[in-house]
Amino acid sequence: MENEIIPSVATEGEHNQAGNSSEFKRWSANRKKEAVLRMIRGEPVDLLSQELCIENYRLEEWHEKALQGIEEALKFREGDTHTAELDAAMRRIGEISLENELLRDRIKKLFSSAKRRLKR
Repeated sequence: MENEIIPSVATEGEHNQAGNSSEFKRWSANRKKEAVLRMIRGEPVDLLSQELCIENYRLEEWHEKALQGIEEALKFREGDTHTAELDAAMRRIGEISLENELLRDRIKKLFSSAKRRLKR
């Protein structure tokens, strides 16, 4: 007859073998990720649920959130053509604004010197 050691405190996110929920701890993001990766690899949700002592619906929620996060991450495109066009347009607007300022200053100087000549 083997002596089985039963831990008095559950591991993170699990209940102890007696099912005592007062010793429940939160799941870390890393452990959730590992569970979701196992689901993505094809492990049955029912078996994972039993092994990890967590409800099926909670595993499914984590799975859905992970898929949404993956989708959002893949939507972002570096070097997006719209972003590049917008950046180029903003640069051009800056250049034109600077040219306008310089031309206005030049016109003011020309008019002020022309007025001085006419007054003489």
